[in-house]
Amino acid sequence: QVQLVESGGGLVQAGGSLRLSCAPSGRTFSRSVRGWFRQAPGKEREFVAAIMIIGGMPVYADSVKGRFTISRDNAKNTVYLQMNSLKPEDTAVYYCAASPFLRSRPEEYDYWGQGTQVTVSS
Repeated sequence: QVQLVESGGGLVQAGGSLRLSCAPSGRTFSRSVRGWFRQAPGKEREFVAAIMIIGGMPVYADSVKGRFTISRDNAKNTVYLQMNSLKPEDTAVYYCAASPFLRSRPEEYDYWGQGTQVTVSS
């Protein structure tokens, strides 16, 4: 059973930074894309960023462009989400996910982590 495990969430003041990490546990699996999504209370899960494990340019939601950076360390099989200039509206549970395709819809992703809470205070 493959599981994605997120870490790095927490409480930060507006304008601060956090870095999330995502790595698989269990058996190896073959998915070309790793993405980050977030879900705030009462809202639908929304796309944040995605990156191909090998090559390709990352993609970002408009709401995080210029503030968040997705990156990968293939030697560690880990994907990161560096979040800078955080705003209270970034508060959500952040999920790591994997897909064969570089897409922004949650239904295109078939492996998910349990999520990590990010809270940004004003």
